[in-house]
This record gives sequence, structure tokens and C-alpha cells, in this order.
Amino acid sequence: MVIRSYAELQRMLEQERARLVTQLEHAESWANDHMGYGNHMADDATEAFEQAKDLAVRTRLEETLRQVEEALQKFELGTYGICEACGTKIDWARLEAKPEAKLCIKCRQRRDFG
Repeated sequence: MVIRSYAELQRMLEQERARLVTQLEHAESWANDHMGYGNHMADDATEAFEQAKDLAVRTRLEETLRQVEEALQKFELGTYGICEACGTKIDWARLEAKPEAKLCIKCRQRRDFG
């Protein structure tokens, strides 16, 4: 899908926010339904592993949701698509690939690879 406007990016971000909120609600209800301990050490270990995995997934969903909400706030402030590090416009292809991007590709590479 080719994205042709900032309005389309904003709509995508709003849809992504709704999807993430639904997933987080589902993850929370699933975690509450599966609390408890088994009658065997292996069952307990499996449950502990599953809880740790669920926590990691939930943490990642929460982080992505935070990034999406920050990007939507930037639309309201008129700063969407501007690199937070250097102040230049973020390349359109990067925004298409990652609409919640805060940094241009050069600043992101500098941050990742020092």
C-alpha cells in the first residue's frame, strides 16, 4: 500500500492505537484468567515461563502504544515528521515504514551504532 499523505499516516496511527489497546485489554484478561499454580513442579515452571513471556509481550505492546500516542500528539502540535535530534524532515519512506518514527535515519543510525 502506498501512503500518499500525512492524513493517511495519521489514520494508520489511529488504527494502530485502537489495535494495540484491544490487544492489551485481551492480554490483561487472559493473564487474569490463567493465574495460579499447578500441582507439579513442571507445571509451575511452565506457568512461570508463560507469565514471563506474556509480560514481555505486554511490555512491548505498551511501549509501541506509547510511541504511537506520541506520534499522534505530534500531529496536534504540528511537529509530526520532524526529527527530534536534528530538526530535519524525516524521509517519507521512513515514515511510511514506521509512522511513529521520531528520528531521521541518520540520527537513528548514530544512536544505534554510536
